[in-house]
Amino acid sequence: MDVIVRPTPVLNGEIGALSSKNYTTRYLLVAALSDGTSTIYHPAHSEDSDAIRRCIRDLGAELTEDEEKIVIKGFGRRPKDIKELNVGNAGAVLRFLMAVASLCPEVTFVNTYPDSLGKRPHDDLIDALGQLGVEVEHNEGRLPITIRGGNPKGGRITVSGAVSSQYLSALLFLTPLLEEDSEIIVLNDLKSKVVVGQTLEVLEQAGITIHAADDYMSFKVPGGQSYEAKSYTVQGDYPGSAAVLAAAAVTKSDVKIHRLAENSRQGERAIIDVLRMMEVPLTHENGTVHVQGNGRLKAVEFDGDAATDAVLAMVAAAVFAEGTSRFYNVENLRYKECDRITDYLAELSRAGAKVEERRDEIIVHGMPEGVTGGVTINAHYDHRVIMALTVVGLRASAPLLIKDAHHVAKSYPQYFDHLQALGADVEWVK
Repeated sequence: MDVIVRPTPVLNGEIGALSSKNYTTRYLLVAALSDGTSTIYHPAHSEDSDAIRRCIRDLGAELTEDEEKIVIKGFGRRPKDIKELNVGNAGAVLRFLMAVASLCPEVTFVNTYPDSLGKRPHDDLIDALGQLGVEVEHNEGRLPITIRGGNPKGGRITVSGAVSSQYLSALLFLTPLLEEDSEIIVLNDLKSKVVVGQTLEVLEQAGITIHAADDYMSFKVPGGQSYEAKSYTVQGDYPGSAAVLAAAAVTKSDVKIHRLAENSRQGERAIIDVLRMMEVPLTHENGTVHVQGNGRLKAVEFDGDAATDAVLAMVAAAVFAEGTSRFYNVENLRYKECDRITDYLAELSRAGAKVEERRDEIIVHGMPEGVTGGVTINAHYDHRVIMALTVVGLRASAPLLIKDAHHVAKSYPQYFDHLQALGADVEWVK
């Protein structure tokens, strides 16, 4: 389905932030890897979180869920011998479960999104699993991927961090369960270190000991550990909220978003700092962000590596800022559901924005007067692109039609419902 976004000068109201997709995924995984029964309160509901629910159930976990919580009886280090897994379009779920699947005799991950996840590379994780004695059959690093494991061995493992931190996180989930101690060495820098911090935080809560270097470039992992069954509470999601906050920033607004902890370790919490740098009037107290936007913004320069999933929303806000903004150290945006630099900037240009592309930078020449709009946009099946382009449509002179906008459900199924509740003029069309 497509969405029409019409110019909307004013937003007002209050919403609760969605639960964090990243934390939900990690809590579901550590619960499945325990031998007991865990409870997760306020888990996220999206295509990605549904994918890991489905896959850990296929691997032998028992799940019971109501409106408040999900109870999981784990399979520990003994997942069920299953022949096939379907992670949908969820890249992190695929990578985490590629590591877990090395505990199985043979598992094939199928390719149901050839134009999105099917194009993304996984070579660095494949290389690392090979060092554990796991045989991996693949299509030039891409899906379909077959893991032949059963008895992976610890030891010294090297993994590149240049494309994604998810490869490292996958190894950090697996290696504590191996009999041998492991040492993980990260090569070629490490993207999204903040997200690795989230992985380590969840592992520690699950009773796992990992000795990490201060720069996260090396790790010592004692073998023979077991995940403890625990209760977890999922915090509010900054990546999805970033787009709503950007929408409030570019309009005349009086908007409150609840359940966004000030001390969160989510890197995308930086959206608050960036909007303040852009001189957007806002407060952040007691878990509530209150934006009283006036539509006037100043340009910024920002290192986006620590806040990858909020950069597109920041760029959308910068489209209407006074001056030229620069978002740098963002090359890993190219390796997401689409190329979030080339593809996103092409669509922004179609909408009338003035943007420039570098290998690892996005340059935005702000247009405080607004953009022309009046075009059909290809969001490239990417939930973050859909959300960010919607922000731009609110300040366009003529409506934007965003194709295949239903893919927003990958992380934020209620996104357009929440925007409508705040007064945005958005409409689903078939």
